[in-house]
Amino acid sequence: MNIQLENTAVLFIDLINDFNFERSEKLLQHTKEILPHLQRLKAFAKNNNLPVIYINDHYDLWQADFKKIIDRCTNEYSREIIDAIKPDDDDYFFIKPKHSAFFQTPLQSLLTQLNKTHLIMAGIAGDICILFSAKDAYMYDYTLHVPENCMASNEKRGNEYALYLMRSVMNANTKHI
Repeated sequence: MNIQLENTAVLFIDLINDFNFERSEKLLQHTKEILPHLQRLKAFAKNNNLPVIYINDHYDLWQADFKKIIDRCTNEYSREIIDAIKPDDDDYFFIKPKHSAFFQTPLQSLLTQLNKTHLIMAGIAGDICILFSAKDAYMYDYTLHVPENCMASNEKRGNEYALYLMRSVMNANTKHI
């Protein structure tokens, strides 16, 4: 990766997921396909002392406790993914009420305190929560890298269109990590 690391944070969006909803089987399969890349991104962040920030749906728990969210979401579908990419105790973890990682969360305040202006975003669903988060990040003047091999959606076509929008509208780098 050719980025300045001192101003970079890594955001993992909605990776703790129960995959228990309509059409979730496609998202589950596509998430399994990107899982090795997500693990490589997390290892890269840890090896370079980059802050790793998980922003996740709350699953009606409304407590920013990733262990409770993991307990709620772990099942026969999600176990492999959650076990492989769950937060470490030294990672940041926020819950979000809607699609964007910035909407009504302390994310922007944390990034300001950490002096981070470049974001590497990864997770699911690319055509919803990643796209909305990237739009907000762009509006707040963050530079973006959204590796196409670290983002999954229900439909591959929707994922590709979201990546197109991030590249063309938000000036995001979408090259593989």
